[in-house]
Amino acid sequence: MKSIYKSIFSSLLFLCIGMTAYAQDFAKVDAAVKAYKAADIDKLAAQINKDFSRDDEKARAIFTWLATNIKYDLAALNGPQRGPIGYSYRTEEERQAIRNKIKMDMATKTFKSKKAVCEGYATLFVVLADKTGLQAEMIAGTAKSHPDHIGKLPVNSDHAWNAVKIGNEWKLVDATWGAGTVTGQKPQFNFRFNDGYFFTEPDAFFLNHFPEDQKWLLTKKSKEQFADLPLYYGNYLDGGYEFVSPAAGTFKNAKAGVVPFKVKNLKPTDEVAYAFSSTNTYTPVKPLQNGEVSEFEITLDNKARGYLTIYINERSVASYKIN
Repeated sequence: MKSIYKSIFSSLLFLCIGMTAYAQDFAKVDAAVKAYKAADIDKLAAQINKDFSRDDEKARAIFTWLATNIKYDLAALNGPQRGPIGYSYRTEEERQAIRNKIKMDMATKTFKSKKAVCEGYATLFVVLADKTGLQAEMIAGTAKSHPDHIGKLPVNSDHAWNAVKIGNEWKLVDATWGAGTVTGQKPQFNFRFNDGYFFTEPDAFFLNHFPEDQKWLLTKKSKEQFADLPLYYGNYLDGGYEFVSPAAGTFKNAKAGVVPFKVKNLKPTDEVAYAFSSTNTYTPVKPLQNGEVSEFEITLDNKARGYLTIYINERSVASYKIN
């Protein structure tokens, strides 16, 4: 399974979501895990079981180990496509044994090579969860990670992530996107630990993830709503911003005119700018404060084509499609 659109540019592949509360709660877990020198999967699981008793701490330990040790495998992403592994069986017991072996082989390969695409991260998460007494599932679905995805329904799965059960509640986890970023015209992976993809709130996770099995949305959303969203970059959620308007990701039948923006949680010191993909001209704007909402306008002229990207403090926050 390939985890993302191949035409990668800038830092669109992995997004950053800030969740300060979890970062504070699990600081000790993170510090302990980053010192681990486990030689194999069983020893890693044994170390986690030894150090932690709470299920949420064990889940965090698995997430942190994956996100700080497994490098995203760009060579595998861009290499030859391989279909699903075929196999035959006579009984349900034999089928399950074969499936378990395939799962363990992928997990072992990921552990030993220290690199993977999304399926490797998600598979190793499930294996470690099982060995530490947790219930976890691998979820296949569509990732919204590129401006071209704006307006498109989730049809073909291109990503995998996990859900883990803590108490009586399922929590969403994406260790692949928690590991780092892919940047540049000649894409390179850089480790950048992002714990925002650990126990992410379902409505926030939905901004960029749509599962094949919609029960794993863990919220009431539709494919049409997902398609209609703008592309929200990590800095959008990391900064705690909320774009009140425009809500739709596509400016339909766009003509020369003015598009009003209303944004919550902008600081007076935040610098806002925008650029159209057709011109790549970086244009600052000065928002006006109206209570808790900051307002600014962007003019669509004859040169406004392709995509409009909003920047805050020189970091991309959201992109919109111009029809």
